[in-house]
Amino acid sequence: MYKIRVILDVNEDVIRTVLVANSLHLEELHFIISKAFGFKGNEMASFYKTDDKWTQGEEIPLFNMAETGEGISMASCFLKNTLPNKNDKLIYVYDFFNLWTFFVEVIDIFDDFSNESPKIILSVGKIPEKAPKKEFKADDFSLDDDDFNDEFDDFNFNEY
Repeated sequence: MYKIRVILDVNEDVIRTVLVANSLHLEELHFIISKAFGFKGNEMASFYKTDDKWTQGEEIPLFNMAETGEGISMASCFLKNTLPNKNDKLIYVYDFFNLWTFFVEVIDIFDDFSNESPKIILSVGKIPEKAPKKEFKADDFSLDDDDFNDEFDDFNFNEY
């Protein structure tokens, strides 16, 4: 049994703590989280692996997005393998048009297998009517025109 805390990334505290079976796959966790926050669960979503500083890493999409073969998806990732330890974390993004973003953290892992899971054991705050605006900033990797021209001055494009 897992005790998982899910925090919505907004100014006011909006938190849900849920108890879930450790045999779940992430697709089931996606539905549990979306319903715990009042969503229907019918929008695209992804989990992202993360470190202790919440740095976004590898994506685990709702559906297999591989062009060929068996790619990673929520249905192919089990909770006990993805989050094997207490304090393991994921970022969860629900509805790619609104980008509801959640921080998911394992608070505790029990050997008790209760029939009462999934179960919300803590509910704090109400979800706002609109998702907060997300600001995406990237490092500036642009080259000045002079840098670009200097690099290719001696290059003979006619050879190719």
